[in-house]
Amino acid sequence: MKVDLHCHTNLSDGVLSPTELVRYAGALGIEMLALTDHDRADILPEVSTIARSLSIQLIAGIELSSQWCKSGVHIVGLGIALDSEVLQQVVASQTQTREMRAQEIGERLAKLNIEDSYAQAKAIAAQSQIGRPHFAQHLVATGQVKDIKTAYKKYLGAGKVGDVKSFWPQLEEVVGWIHAANGHAVLAHPAKYKLTRRKLDALCRDFKDAGGDGIEVVSGMQTKDVTDYHEQLCKKYSFYASCGSDFHGPVSSWHDLGKMSVMPMSCAPVWELWR
Repeated sequence: MKVDLHCHTNLSDGVLSPTELVRYAGALGIEMLALTDHDRADILPEVSTIARSLSIQLIAGIELSSQWCKSGVHIVGLGIALDSEVLQQVVASQTQTREMRAQEIGERLAKLNIEDSYAQAKAIAAQSQIGRPHFAQHLVATGQVKDIKTAYKKYLGAGKVGDVKSFWPQLEEVVGWIHAANGHAVLAHPAKYKLTRRKLDALCRDFKDAGGDGIEVVSGMQTKDVTDYHEQLCKKYSFYASCGSDFHGPVSSWHDLGKMSVMPMSCAPVWELWR
């Protein structure tokens, strides 16, 4: 079965609309798909209809930002109840937090004589959840940097002036929100946090203690040694294993929808929880 449980539409920082993304998934033969936009959970009726017509099992999902120690960590909620009152409160709270963070990024950039970046990023985001990608687009459009990669390297990446983490809720709180919405909490793309193995182990331990259900053993295309270590963590902490491309748009073959390394057969897949 071809599965992708982590992807983004233009409701957050993706390129394709939900309808376009589901149609793209159908063309690629994906059979189970979770839309996991940042701090937003929307599956429109027409999207569900299209998914059924393409024989795609659509899983309601969301990706929430959290804080662990001094690191920003993303938690994916899968199988959530979209009509959950708790979920609606979470989305409203995270949206407000994201706005506060964006304003802080704008203020920091202004100190570097990059004026009006918040308003411009907000305009680029339109109805989407505002985030660093929208600031990156603004920096490119105004000639501050030559491309998106440079925007992160110079202004928005880890440790740079636009890397604002302090607004996010603690990991334990986010896991609790997902469970309150009848969902399963999955640690997203463990390798992307650039943690040492000792620290990643500590993160997984704390995630398990907080009630975390699983980890993304596979996130896009990754080396075998990364997969092997995630497999070890999955077994050590009795996690369910998830997999996703972290797809944002058809611009990178490395993270194309449904394209990822092979999931180890020894891991219990997270979709066993709702099949």
